[in-house]
Formats: sequence, structure tokens, C-alpha cells
Amino acid sequence: MSENIRENHRVSGFSKFDKQARRRWLLDHFLPGHDSGDFAFFDATNPDLQEVVDNFSENTLGNFPLPFGVAPNFLINGKVYAVPMVIEESSVVAAASSAAKYWLTRGGFEAEVIATEKLGQLHFRWGGHPDRRAALFPELERRLRHVTSGITARMETRGGGVRGMQWKHLPAVNEQCYQLLVRFGTGDSMGANFINTVLEAYATEIELWSSDSEQLNARERDLEVVMAILSNHTPNCTVRTWVRCPIEQMNLAGSGVDAADFVRRFCFAVDIARQDPYRAVTHNKGIMNGIDAVVLATGNDFRAVESAAHAFAAEGGTYRSLSRCRVVDGIFHFELTVPLALGTVGGLTRLHPLADIALDMLGRPSAEELMCVAAATGLAQNFAALRSLVTTGIQRGHMRMHLQNILSSLEATVTERKAATGFFDGRTVSHHGVRQYLEKLRG
Repeated sequence: MSENIRENHRVSGFSKFDKQARRRWLLDHFLPGHDSGDFAFFDATNPDLQEVVDNFSENTLGNFPLPFGVAPNFLINGKVYAVPMVIEESSVVAAASSAAKYWLTRGGFEAEVIATEKLGQLHFRWGGHPDRRAALFPELERRLRHVTSGITARMETRGGGVRGMQWKHLPAVNEQCYQLLVRFGTGDSMGANFINTVLEAYATEIELWSSDSEQLNARERDLEVVMAILSNHTPNCTVRTWVRCPIEQMNLAGSGVDAADFVRRFCFAVDIARQDPYRAVTHNKGIMNGIDAVVLATGNDFRAVESAAHAFAAEGGTYRSLSRCRVVDGIFHFELTVPLALGTVGGLTRLHPLADIALDMLGRPSAEELMCVAAATGLAQNFAALRSLVTTGIQRGHMRMHLQNILSSLEATVTERKAATGFFDGRTVSHHGVRQYLEKLRG
């Protein structure tokens, strides 16, 4: 019986099915009790738009909607932004908006791009001696740059291109393991396709070099390319953002919390995240709530951004908070340094209609300006979360925002939603409490 089930659930040529056939196959074999309308309900009404979305990925069945929101009142480097955010987690947009409004009257956020270099790697096995690299590298580099001159010319006109390369030996992997580490500038594009195209051209040329260079002896002609691809570790593509304010102005309206006591507790909390990895992971997740939401809204790669940020947080061997806090001469300083490899041209930034709208909302920023906006949003999110943690606690605001999700899960009507929202205003929200309230209301 189990063999028949396994056989019946196998499929060949699935990627060649059209979307309707894919839906039918899934419904027949894996989704009893569902129908095609469960997928079609989320299809775009505009068929041209749906075709664009379908082509973003493979084997598509339907769309997976996420909320596209906005956090207004962000003052960044003297300019006010309405920041687009795509995220499903309750309270994130509200928290970012609250922090933006708080800092709007206290000088806003400042930000600066520290560097914009991205990295690519070509790994290969080579039979030569490591000490020969210095003598051989000039010819190899000249050949590599020459063979890709047609690829890099257009990027160079935009201030990018290949900025340097290094031939490294990696004996910890294998005595014959080597790496070509290449530094790139990619202008306003994220640059992944450009970097990978250049590196693959390098791979072809380095194999030709090993076979025809007159500088090489027989042993040195033993070369095998293993892989060529960009690195998402971008420690040289970083942005710093910060806020600062006299302690006496750090009041929390209506909270009854003393400004100096709030600052003391806030800095204490950040110091904990600088030293305790368990706290640091949650702390940085809050930062990434803000950054990822902007990255998604603008059609950038949030997985690459996440990977780079967490690698950066672990530099030095201990995972730490990405943000820092200090008080100097009565002035509160709160800052964040984070790697952000973003683009404002190419990829989904051009293809996704909402990403295009998001970039319009931001005034068609350069990649560097977008880095500043995303980083400031991450710092705002971090500030809002810590402000709640050291005062009222995180659950009060979070569960208030989560109330609507709980009501949806309990299939509350419009009338019930209105009544529940009023009832839980100022009260602690929990799934159990909301269910009990609805049962009483209905009974």
C-alpha cells in the first residue's frame, strides 16, 4: 500500500505543467478537501501583472500576499520620508512609526555610508607552490581584466567595476586550495548578476592561462576551477546611522518614567546585548524586522542582507548586538552599523510594481540613500522595542496589535471586532482572553 502511495505521488515533467495543471495535480495528490479556488482567490485581477509575478519564481501555484505598509515621519539626514515596509508581524510598522515620530522633534536620524564594496570569489585547485603567486599574479590579473573589459565597461562609467583582486592560499582546506578574492563596485545595482558574470569569465580565462602561459612549469599547469560566485558577506559595504539627544529631552510622554532613569535602563539593556549572545540574537532580530521590511518593499534580497548582518555581528568570535549606546557629557547616543548590499536599479526593483511604487515613495533614491533609509528604520525599530522592554514590557503593545489577528483566527464579525477592540483597550490581550470574551458576547 505504501509503495502504491509513493508511486502515485511521483511526477515527471512537473516544471513543464502550466499553472492550472500544477494546481490540479497538487489537489489530486496532496490537498484533499481543497479546490483550485483556494489558489485562484489570490490571483491578480490584471492578467499581465499575474504573468509578471508568475515569472519571478518556478512551479508557481498562486500568490502569497503580505501587507505593504508605510511608516511616516522619518527624518533622515534632514529629509522627511514615508518609509515603505513589507512585513506580516504585528506591531513592527507601528513601532517604527512611533520611534520615527519620537525622533522627529529631537533632530531625527543621521546616517552615512562607510563603504560600498562587494566581494566575489573564485576557488580553484592548483599544483604550484604558494611562493610563486607573487611572480605569476601580474600576468594573470592583466589577462583577467582584459578578458572582462567588455563586461565591466558599462559598470565603470557608473563608478563601479573591478576594484582589486587578491590571490589567496587556503591550506586549512587543502594544500592545493586557492582563492581569487575580487572587490567590486556596482553603482546603484545590487550587482549579483554582474559579479557572477565576471567571475565565470575569470574561471574560463584562468583555465586557459594554466594551459598556455609561458611562465608556468608542468606542475603549475595543474589547475582546476572548483566554483565562482559572489559572497554575501559584505563587511566593506556598510552604513552607520545614529540618533542623539540631551538626556533631559528623553522624556516619554504620559508614561511617568523619568528621562534619566529611562536612559540608564535603555543603555543597560543595550550593554547586555553587547555581551550576551542569547539576548543579542533577539536584539538583532528586532533590528532586522525594520531593515528586512524596507528591503522586501523595495525588491531587494532580504536573505542576503540577513546573512551579511549576522556574520558582521559575529566578527571577533562572539555574536554581539549590532547597535551601541552611550552617554557622553549628558548627551544620549544610540547608533547602528550594519552591512547593507542594496540596489535601486535592476532585478525586482524594476519588475515588481509595488517595489517600483516603494522607490517612488522614497524619491527614487540612489543605492547609498536607500542604505541610509533601511538602516535608520532598523535603528528606529530597535529603539522602539527597547523602549517598551525597559518600561511597559513588550507584550502590552505587541498583543494589542496582535488582537486583530486573534479575532481573525476566531472568525469574528465586523460588529464583534469593534466590540472586542473597545473592550481590550487598556486591557491585557491574550488568545484565551479574547476567545472567552467572544464566547460571552455570542452566548
